Amino acid sequence: MKTILRVAAFVMIAATACQPKNSNTDRVDSTRKALEETFKPLAPDTAAMAKFTKVEMVTDLGRIELALFDATPKHRDNFLKLVKSRYYEGMLFHRIIKEFMVQSGDPDSKGAKPDAMLGQGGPGYALEAEISDTLYHFKGALAAARQGDEVNPERKSSGSQFYIVSGKAVGTTEMTEVLHQKAMMKFMQDPENISYQMRYQVATQRQDGAALQDLQSELDKKIGPMVETAYQNLPQRVKQIYATWGGSPYLDQDYTIFGFVTKGYDVLEALQTAETGEGDRPVKDIRILLVKVLP
Repeated sequence: MKTILRVAAFVMIAATACQPKNSNTDRVDSTRKALEETFKPLAPDTAAMAKFTKVEMVTDLGRIELALFDATPKHRDNFLKLVKSRYYEGMLFHRIIKEFMVQSGDPDSKGAKPDAMLGQGGPGYALEAEISDTLYHFKGALAAARQGDEVNPERKSSGSQFYIVSGKAVGTTEMTEVLHQKAMMKFMQDPENISYQMRYQVATQRQDGAALQDLQSELDKKIGPMVETAYQNLPQRVKQIYATWGGSPYLDQDYTIFGFVTKGYDVLEALQTAETGEGDRPVKDIRILLVKVLP
């Protein structure tokens, strides 16, 4: 079962035909920059997570402590079941992308040969999604990997594969770009907007830059207000944490977050800077040696 993470990518329209800035755009960008400069460092409150069940993950690079959220009971209980059965012992961190995430939980990684392609294994079942609009992919978030929307529209989670967000600082400009990508993806995937996709395909085939420019202008007028509203509705605390602590907001509301790192950020840093090869697999194996429930 393919359970690699899928990241919301730029819609090709936006990448191919960029609309020139006007004075209004410049003014908005200036306002955002001023707002970003007011952000003061803020990190997730890991001390408040003391009430949650915690597990300790011992790796080749050190120990990571994780709190499991009560807000996602199916994922919490499943993870605890696997931990207690020693399911994760000997597994590799089989996929690492710097400034994004580290991934593990594939049973096929145990004893895998160096050239083996990993990321499709699991316990033989999936979990119903428990996606929350109040949980965010800040650095340290523990979430479930899953198959992509095209084959998994219900966004069910892998039964065992998980990732921990490493991410990077995401300021006002970058956050707006993320929201624009998400709005564009949602708009273009709506069956009612199929005409825009068809126009894009025809213009691309004909290499008609003018048509692509016109299409981009139309889309900006439709999507722009959606992006502005989404940014304004994002809690200030969330903007502040992303801007100063970091994370991967591209994944928000698309994957189930079920825990958070409370200790061991030095280990997470070491993991996410590991040298990788084909398939984002670390060149040198990094194993999970032990996972246990803490008292």
